[in-house]
Amino acid sequence: MTSSIRFLMCAPDHYDVDYVINPWMEGNVHKSSRDRAVEQWQGLYHILKDRAVVDLVKAQPGVPDMVFTANAGLVLGNEVVLSRFFHKERQGEEPFFKQWFAEQGFTVHELPKDLPFEGAGDALLDREGRWLWAGYGFRSELDSHPYLAKWLDIEVLSLRLMDERFYHLDTCFCPLTDGYLLYYPPAFDSYSNRLIELRVPEEKRIIVDEKDAVNFACNAVNVNRIVIMNKATDGLKQQLKAVGFEVLETPLTEFLKAGGAAKCLTLRVTEPVMPDHRAIATIESRILRLEGHLLDSGLINQALDLIVEGGGSFQVLNFNLGEQRQSTSSAEVKVTAPSHEVMETLVSQLIDLGAVPPPQEVCDINTETVTLPGVAPDDFYVTTIYPTEVRVNCQWVKVQKQRMDGAIVVSNTPQGPTAQCKILRDLQVGDRVIVGTEGIRTVRKTESREQRNTQEFSFMASGVSSERRVELVVEQIAWEMRQIRDQGGKVVVTAGPVVIHTGGGEHLSRLIREGYVQALLGGNAIAVHDMEQSIMGTSLGIDMKRGVSVNGGHRHHLKVINTIRRCGSIANAVEQGVLTSGVLYECVKNHVPFALAGSIRDDGPLPDTQMDLIKAQEEYARLIEGADLILMLSSMLHSIGVGNMTPAGVKMVCVDINPAVVTKLSDRGSVESVGVVTDVGLFLSLLVQQLDRLTSRYQVAQLV
Repeated sequence: MTSSIRFLMCAPDHYDVDYVINPWMEGNVHKSSRDRAVEQWQGLYHILKDRAVVDLVKAQPGVPDMVFTANAGLVLGNEVVLSRFFHKERQGEEPFFKQWFAEQGFTVHELPKDLPFEGAGDALLDREGRWLWAGYGFRSELDSHPYLAKWLDIEVLSLRLMDERFYHLDTCFCPLTDGYLLYYPPAFDSYSNRLIELRVPEEKRIIVDEKDAVNFACNAVNVNRIVIMNKATDGLKQQLKAVGFEVLETPLTEFLKAGGAAKCLTLRVTEPVMPDHRAIATIESRILRLEGHLLDSGLINQALDLIVEGGGSFQVLNFNLGEQRQSTSSAEVKVTAPSHEVMETLVSQLIDLGAVPPPQEVCDINTETVTLPGVAPDDFYVTTIYPTEVRVNCQWVKVQKQRMDGAIVVSNTPQGPTAQCKILRDLQVGDRVIVGTEGIRTVRKTESREQRNTQEFSFMASGVSSERRVELVVEQIAWEMRQIRDQGGKVVVTAGPVVIHTGGGEHLSRLIREGYVQALLGGNAIAVHDMEQSIMGTSLGIDMKRGVSVNGGHRHHLKVINTIRRCGSIANAVEQGVLTSGVLYECVKNHVPFALAGSIRDDGPLPDTQMDLIKAQEEYARLIEGADLILMLSSMLHSIGVGNMTPAGVKMVCVDINPAVVTKLSDRGSVESVGVVTDVGLFLSLLVQQLDRLTSRYQVAQLV
């Protein structure tokens, strides 16, 4: 017997499955045999009794799960952190365990009553005493971990549980002597698995498969080189034997019906304090504020789901519901994450949703200086499409040139501080770039559903429209384009060659001619096939009037490229009378600027096609600036590029026959975006028809 090791157990005098608080209990209520449970408990008790001292706490009626003493608390040295049970069914155990620890002379620490923590079921010491593994996700809250670090003066490593079958850390994770670890990786999220792999060398990680995991092989008691468990496969026994461990099996099937086995039935109360302990808690907490139509828009649910799915936890500190339907609501949420890395990711995503720090909490952003041209500091804040403000010298400064996937550079000028989005390649040595997420907020529209639906011809909320709604959507887009044109606004079209192939070229030409388009963006292909149609009457060698292939037509696009190259430019071809119609012709004649971005597959290319990708992006960005509406017509790559460099607030319409393309563009998150799944030629035809109807109505109204 190893007298220096002591365990606490509780006889199953009142044990039964009386309720359901975990998946194992489902279907097992009152189906456990008391006699068999006593027999199995005695088997475990005597195995431990031969190797350690076993103390008993008296079983109490009304708390059948008290037999699982692992959940009494967490012991280290003479300190114990008492459990705060998540489920009310087990909360009655707390005073009995508290009394036992007090009578044994332990210093008892009690967590706040509303902060769940379930003892050594969710907190396991590395057997070398170097740190504490602490689980969260089902029964214990992440916010309890800083208390453990402080009270027990030990480093805490937080692991997030993902599988409800393994609701406590000790059901899927068992530290062993000499730094070995027995565990089931699928029970944890990717961050936790990475943390485990960083701390435990590969040769000391013993991975169990699902067959052993569901028999609670990880819910084992380790005494020196003995591992006591309910059941193990021959393969697992061989793994443990190979590194010097002996497996002792003792049936505990009656307790599996309640979701526990060997480890759950015991609490080690002699955990020695190591001299090099350090109280380290990597856990971080931040308070953020959300405002808007939180319930109606689903924003609050979206934010809380994001926190949990991202590996954090939350506490809603305040929630003020608007008194009237049109009133906005506000909420303050405490976000907790297991590390700085996870916290920064969560806060960045929450900022994208419009979360901000409480008033006066942050006076200034954090910045670092660029030391290499085109290279941002580590941990730089990555921008989104949404209008952004940053806190500089205790005032909010609007970020200029807003775009997605950039960095924010802060400068001091005689007129005051400024902030500007820059893409990485444009960063210069000496630029002050914002790092982290402190002091940043985005401005997002949070109109209620009623407000959106009652605005006449208001632009459609983000979504993908099916064929049966095309005419309605086109009517709304036509109305919007007419308004923009009449008010001197700007419409930009991003188009692919499919516009020409489907017969939409004549309609797009007319939109340009009648002043509905102020800039055209595309690639080499749309220009080539547009001019092929104008000069040769074909597109990709197909006669556009008869719909049949032309003999030798596959060479037409190269002949057109050669012709334009001979002219020197598209504008020269128009001036020389070589190009007399089509989309590019209308652009030249109506002084509508265009940018053609080249790619590796381009033939020729045309002399106007910009083959320097960086310069092409700069031309796109210049033409997008000030846009009120962007029509994206059957060009996935060019449309995605445009979407990424366009700030929120610009209305966007993505038209494509492929739903995947439309969804990808609509998913950029802008509430002003709409996707239309249809043939782009049909769309442009309907759009021109609707504009004609609007013009007729306007003329009639003028006569009246």
